[in-house]
Amino acid sequence: MDTQKATSISSKRDYSKIPPIPETVWQNPLHFVAFGFGTGTLPFAPGTFGTLIAIPFYLAMEHLSPLMYLLITILVTLVSIWICNKVTNEIGVEDHQGMNLDEIVGFLVTMFYAPHGWHWIVLGFLLFRLFDIWKPWPVRYVDEHMTGGLGIILDDVLAGIYSCLILQLLAFVLK
Repeated sequence: MDTQKATSISSKRDYSKIPPIPETVWQNPLHFVAFGFGTGTLPFAPGTFGTLIAIPFYLAMEHLSPLMYLLITILVTLVSIWICNKVTNEIGVEDHQGMNLDEIVGFLVTMFYAPHGWHWIVLGFLLFRLFDIWKPWPVRYVDEHMTGGLGIILDDVLAGIYSCLILQLLAFVLK
């Protein structure tokens, strides 16, 4: 791989040059949502806190029918793509580390049709964080090559699909 291509791929996630949190997070409702309802402004582990803030959203949806849960998750995903694209353009930073709305979407995908109970929520949380951090193919490819709102959200949707499949397999085997 040539140096220019390697630089362009890694420039999306150069954590040594993390941009500051924009003040607009506290002034613009869309920025507030994109930054995980403020959790993305925390000085460490914004992805973990973004996933934690997803738990109340999941709890509000867990008793819905699978079809209704799926439809709401698809709607939230599409709206999140739009929000992240808009906020990225407004703050001028591609996939700011503090923008963790994608973790909320990914966790909702993870928990689709999950068995009820706190231990399944904890397991879903751990699986999603594993796949979101590890980024197996094609999660890593999407993370490194796609930009804008679609790129921000899609890698977490894929990590959520991996997590959901493992969660479903464990539920099948353990029940």
